[in-house]
Amino acid sequence: MSDVLTPKQRSKCMSRIKSRDTKPELTLRKLLWSKGCRYRVKNNLPGKPDIIFTKSKVAVFVDGCFWHKCPKHFNQPKSNREFWLIKINENVRRDQKNTTTLEKSGWQVIRVWEHEIKDEVEAVAVKIISTL
Repeated sequence: MSDVLTPKQRSKCMSRIKSRDTKPELTLRKLLWSKGCRYRVKNNLPGKPDIIFTKSKVAVFVDGCFWHKCPKHFNQPKSNREFWLIKINENVRRDQKNTTTLEKSGWQVIRVWEHEIKDEVEAVAVKIISTL
């Protein structure tokens, strides 16, 4: 099936996808803040975690189901498949590398799928709080 958008339109559409302060991130951050958890979002750590707790050295990543190849919700792209699969597989490899680097530096890494926040944000918050 071919794309209904022209390459220029598709490029514009894809370029507007946010890499930070996404709805799942904001939802999780608001809940954690309301529960008294104080965190930072700006950092220079490998992979730029979405939320960090500096005192307890916990880094939280909120991974999008498409961009990070969620085993439950990932759907292969219908057009330009080879390009997207290479890009997404590189994202997965980079995620693994960043997790390993952080763990070797003494950080605990928590990776959360965007669907987990949509479906059970309270459980995600409890997991993070118990790790702290």
